[in-house]
Amino acid sequence: MSEYAHPEVLVDTQWLADHLHDPNVRIIELDMNPNPCNAGHIPGAIFWNMSTDMLLPNFSMNLDTATWEKLLGNSGITNDTTVIGYGDFPAIGGLLFWLLKLFGHSDVRVLNGDRRKWVAENRPLTTESPTITPTQYHLQPPDPSLRAFIDDVRNFNKSDTVLVDVRTLEEYNGELFMMQPPQGNQRAGHIPGAIHLFYELALNNDGTFKSYNQLQKLYGEHGITKDKQAIVYCAVGGRSAHTWFVLKYLLGYPNVRNYDGSWNEWSQIPE
Repeated sequence: MSEYAHPEVLVDTQWLADHLHDPNVRIIELDMNPNPCNAGHIPGAIFWNMSTDMLLPNFSMNLDTATWEKLLGNSGITNDTTVIGYGDFPAIGGLLFWLLKLFGHSDVRVLNGDRRKWVAENRPLTTESPTITPTQYHLQPPDPSLRAFIDDVRNFNKSDTVLVDVRTLEEYNGELFMMQPPQGNQRAGHIPGAIHLFYELALNNDGTFKSYNQLQKLYGEHGITKDKQAIVYCAVGGRSAHTWFVLKYLLGYPNVRNYDGSWNEWSQIPE
């Protein structure tokens, strides 16, 4: 992993196994439902529910500072805690990384290979919940430089910006809306001018990230290069946060923003 621009933001399964009992490390398993976690999670991990802890009823990201301070505090996290994110869904680690960086948390890392690799290596799982001592967490206001907003997307200039849709090809082509056929007034398709590059293409078969050279080639062949600003989006900002992480922290692109409003917001604009 040393070839990445910021290798320190990734941990491998052996590193995590060696730090399971480190009091300054907090492991977060993030998913849309608790079933995988309840069936067995990495020892010491706390479950966060993406549906209820991350998203509002309209599927936009919940970026309320007080809500996040409560969630982090109830999870026993301080401003100095090393937070490790993983999940059963490939984008989860990158999403958690983006969210915590958005609020200024200094030491957050992604488990390379996520739950898939941990399980494949027959590493320990437990159904026991850890004992947590709540803390008082103090957040910084959300960093707007990590986000793209709807006017940024409306007015992006192709000469210096590339807009990247990281959803499935079926979503990009309008066959699916949030992974199912459009219902009622739901509008499917993609934002005009966006190129398509499925986010999971950044991963090997075991769920680990491809090498620096492989990633550089993959994105470069699609015109996503360091000299341009990259705005990434998906359905609700989760999968695009994963691509944001790859571009900014693994490849070292200087100007990458996640349009977390994504297709959920864009598709509801009448014009």
